[in-house]
Amino acid sequence: MRYILAIDLGTSGPKVALVTMQGEVIAHEFEATPTLLLPNGGAEQRPADWWSAIKMTLARLLDRRLISLNDLAAISCTTQWAGTVAIDQKLQPLMNAIVWMDARGAPYIDRLAAGTITIQGYDLWKMFTWLRLTGGVPTHSGKDSLAHILYLKHAVPDVYRAAYKFLEPKDYLNARLTGRCAASYDSITLHWVTDNRRIDRIDYDRRLLKLAQIDRDKLPDLCRAIDILGPIQSQVADELGLPHDIPVIGGTPDIFSAAIGSGAVRDYETHLYLGTSSWLDCHVPYKKADVLHNMASLPSALPGRYLLGTEQECAGNCLNYLRDNLIYPADELANGALPPNGYQYFDRVAEKTAPGSGQVIFLPWLYGERTPIDDPLVRGGFFNLALRTTREQLVRAVFEGVAFNSRWLLKYVEQFIGRRVTAINAVGGGAKSDVWCQIHADVLQRTIRQVKDPWLASLRGAAWLAALALGQASIDDIVQHTPIAYTFEPNLDHRQLYDELFAEFVNIYQRNKSIYARLNRVR
Repeated sequence: MRYILAIDLGTSGPKVALVTMQGEVIAHEFEATPTLLLPNGGAEQRPADWWSAIKMTLARLLDRRLISLNDLAAISCTTQWAGTVAIDQKLQPLMNAIVWMDARGAPYIDRLAAGTITIQGYDLWKMFTWLRLTGGVPTHSGKDSLAHILYLKHAVPDVYRAAYKFLEPKDYLNARLTGRCAASYDSITLHWVTDNRRIDRIDYDRRLLKLAQIDRDKLPDLCRAIDILGPIQSQVADELGLPHDIPVIGGTPDIFSAAIGSGAVRDYETHLYLGTSSWLDCHVPYKKADVLHNMASLPSALPGRYLLGTEQECAGNCLNYLRDNLIYPADELANGALPPNGYQYFDRVAEKTAPGSGQVIFLPWLYGERTPIDDPLVRGGFFNLALRTTREQLVRAVFEGVAFNSRWLLKYVEQFIGRRVTAINAVGGGAKSDVWCQIHADVLQRTIRQVKDPWLASLRGAAWLAALALGQASIDDIVQHTPIAYTFEPNLDHRQLYDELFAEFVNIYQRNKSIYARLNRVR
């Protein structure tokens, strides 16, 4: 029996796991890392925290002595996407990592995209160039990797000049492991500087580099997600307590590994990820974009495939906000210590509270939104509170509000792929919640299939990718070995209620977006 050492660096911290070649996670460990929220939409994490947490989780995992270290076949990393680590020639970070939530680059994207004749804020010629070559366009939210680099170039020029390479989080971990700076075809996409028309021949394009106004020599060379970058460096193997010469796979960001780990790997098979953020994605056989709703099919981690990419900024983060800021705040109004089972409490409360939450609608846009609207200035809240509104109704409203946004997204996903989605595989930490899966089934009016151990989907996806790279698995194996724990069917008794509330959910945004823009503009 051979095993993959899978590392999944999420926004909340890394998970490290031992996974079989058939995608079975036999053990895993987790360690939390902090996110630093800064003025004007800044969001950073410390790469030193990432590495320290990975070392701690790996040490705990290896101390369990579940396998012989000689049975490790490969290391495969998956991480949060659309982050930027500026490193020097010794591969040391020059500053904190800018993570996917960071919007400080928005003004520079607006300036980059501007022109004489524009649509949706994009110069027609520039939009045509991006769409034709890459399949998408940089988002006005300023949360793409390109926006991060432009922010550094203009606001922190000393770091930009000193940078040897700008790396995605996944590619930074691989550089620490192997000493090699490389990006995969999928991880580099949100720099918007690669020609993605030929899925088997993706490379940087001089026209796109000129348009982006960033230097090619500050970007890593490219590889496939299933390529072997090289063996782990001897000194790093000693530091981590691993054997020398274990191969390190190119790996992939979390959106792509979750797609693989969900088991929905054939074209048009759809999965819903419920984690800190959320998305509703599927593989497609073509390059296409929907600029109006910030959606595009991007190079997948699977060779020769594209993945429809979407992003809902806050999902599980909404529950975190509810827990930390409203129910159990760390202030003088607090009524006790934060319970270890806070999410289970939310599940119980949501399950016993009537659907519709007393017509209270929660808006999940706590950190702006990407899809189906690209609006970094929109914000969340509770709408239609009354004196009779209970705390239990607020809890359920948060679950429903995230689902309303997923339904809004589903409409444009189905338009994009030209067919109706009938069943959706649910993965991510939020998919552990039976009541949240049922609420999604009722709100979306689609069958929700809860994948077994859904919070481990990205780890499984990273391991499957390594097994593919080593020639030990096929796409059919992934489908066959992804068990479904439970299937949730829509409750038709709730259909009319949720139709009405969803219509008002969209209406609230349409009628108030100008107010959000005035209140939250950068001053």
